[in-house]
Amino acid sequence: MSYRLGIDVGGTFTDFVATDGDHPFKGKVPTVRGDESVSVLQAVDAAAAHYGLTRPDLLADMELIVLGTTVVTNTMLEYNGCKTGLITTEGFRDVIELRRGYRESLFDLSLPAPHPIVPRRFRVGVPERIDENGLIVKALDEEAVRQTLREFGEAGVEAIAVMLLFSFVNPEHERRVKEIAAEELPDVFVTLSSDVLPQIREFERVSTTVVNAYTSPQLKEYLNKLEGSLRDAGLAGSLLIMQSNGGVMDVAYSGDHGVDAVLSGPAGGVVAATRLGEQSGYRNVITADMGGTSYDVCLIHDGRPEVATDQWLSRYRIAVPLIDVHTIGSGGGSVAWVDSAGALRVGPESAGAFPGPACYGRGGERPTITDANVVLGYIEPSFFVGGAIELDVEAARSAIEEHVAKPLGMSIEEAAVGISRIANHAMSDALRFVSVSRGRDPRDYALMAFGGGGAISAGVQALDVGIKTILVPKNASVLSAQGGLMADFKVSRIRTVLQNSEKLELDLLSDVLVGMQDEAEGLLDKAGSTLGVQVDRFLDIRYPGQVQEVIVPLKSRTRRITKVNLSRAIRDFHDLHHQLYKFSRPGEPVEIVSARLELTGEREPVVRKALPFDGESSDAALVGERTVYFESLGFNDTRVYDGSKLKPGNLILGPAVIHEPDTTIVVLPNQEAVLDQFETYVIEVVE
Repeated sequence: MSYRLGIDVGGTFTDFVATDGDHPFKGKVPTVRGDESVSVLQAVDAAAAHYGLTRPDLLADMELIVLGTTVVTNTMLEYNGCKTGLITTEGFRDVIELRRGYRESLFDLSLPAPHPIVPRRFRVGVPERIDENGLIVKALDEEAVRQTLREFGEAGVEAIAVMLLFSFVNPEHERRVKEIAAEELPDVFVTLSSDVLPQIREFERVSTTVVNAYTSPQLKEYLNKLEGSLRDAGLAGSLLIMQSNGGVMDVAYSGDHGVDAVLSGPAGGVVAATRLGEQSGYRNVITADMGGTSYDVCLIHDGRPEVATDQWLSRYRIAVPLIDVHTIGSGGGSVAWVDSAGALRVGPESAGAFPGPACYGRGGERPTITDANVVLGYIEPSFFVGGAIELDVEAARSAIEEHVAKPLGMSIEEAAVGISRIANHAMSDALRFVSVSRGRDPRDYALMAFGGGGAISAGVQALDVGIKTILVPKNASVLSAQGGLMADFKVSRIRTVLQNSEKLELDLLSDVLVGMQDEAEGLLDKAGSTLGVQVDRFLDIRYPGQVQEVIVPLKSRTRRITKVNLSRAIRDFHDLHHQLYKFSRPGEPVEIVSARLELTGEREPVVRKALPFDGESSDAALVGERTVYFESLGFNDTRVYDGSKLKPGNLILGPAVIHEPDTTIVVLPNQEAVLDQFETYVIEVVE
């Protein structure tokens, strides 16, 4: 018998989903901050205990472990990456500090500069120059490079980022710098912008490359240590790492590409939401992942998650393709507090798992969203995390009273309602950000709520933004871990080409795309991809004079593209531009700035089979009533159901609360919930 294990290391809990093909098992263990590998091994032990095995016995039969990790994210948030140096073209060492020249906060004149992950003394310009056509104007001063590397070595630099001008056209000088570095500092990690992001725009390129240099050594050390521990314990199968683009890759690749794992955890949830939403008949979905520290949202349109080509992390630009997840600091552990002006605030600070919310009884004294949910009756104190934690209601009430109710002159219940309202408004705004602000109507989408706390407040948020349907999978609290088991191998590549449609060199464009495909296929082969391969090509197109592009699919059934393929892509660009900006200029030439390629190596996903429908009656799952707060009813005696006893087809009329072992689902008045044949709760408004 073979097993598969998906693990997602979050800020508060480490979630896991194990399966032997027929008997899935899910669970949570507290995340050990500072050494995620401890939490991973605890998850392995919990799965082994469930199947009646020892750790070595389980690992000996383990076909696959897929890991979603927060190592890179935490490294950037805490600024504790390795000592990093930057080698760039002479005169351009301050591009990373000058940035784009605009203010991040328009009216905040006191906003400090970002933390320098590469201090100025470790940013060195060397004499060299390649022009925009790739011609060498000034030869690389190799002695200057060697001198810089020696100084870096004396200073204890652990990683080096190399970003030379126009290396995306001709990477010869960057590659020579890496060769010299291998001679002078063989143990230092070196990353080239022409490998990480061969794309026009210096700031985005240097920022992305520096982030990769700053984070990769720590990620590589962690992954090698973890893989070593698992191998020593008997792991016979593969260890794969969730990537920010929604795919998985092997440890060897992931350790050198930290920048590709900045959204490793959240990406898994989006992958699972895409697959499960489609199973239940919904290809347009907005995801809402509420964990202990954050609330992550993403829009899935026509079965494909939206992809961002530039994101900010800790005020540094990351321009590699990644699933477009928008995050706010509003999780179950987000702390409620009263500011100096007497206004109630919620987050972004989180209590984490230790000490955690006050109701955990672990010494936490400050109120959180979870404490408010306990006071409002949404969470059953004796059944939190399946009964693993007995919640202290009085501790929750005391924390809210001391830090919110008394300072604001209100009752504990009123303060809890205020905490809930403020948190829900922030989460609703996040849903609007990924939909309304980008020209999408949220009423055309279903809301898939997951994470430990996502389904508690999903009804309120859906009502607020006009969404009619809510989806809550049975595995909602561990969906990001499950997503790893559903994800395919995936490699994303980009190259700047800078072609005008009136003077286009079609062979050159084809050569670039074929070269990227060959490179990606080689990486997939090394990672162990053995099933079918899907190739998706895209072009970044703009009108002359514009500074931003629209990413347009390039539809071609052959490796080399034709004039027909290109003409169709240009027509699609005009249509997309009109959809996004309400104008287009079909008669004018366009500029093709970059070519993109996404190569997907299919894996056999772990997907639940359809179950037979039972009747509508849910009486067998009714366990009683308790007092729960609803905006339209106030505190109200509400029916409570045991989710483990519900069958596909069972119908529940709101108001109601459904308890799953590791999450709670709140069904509002004028809503009804039914469990579908794929064990996803479908909650809809009753007109």
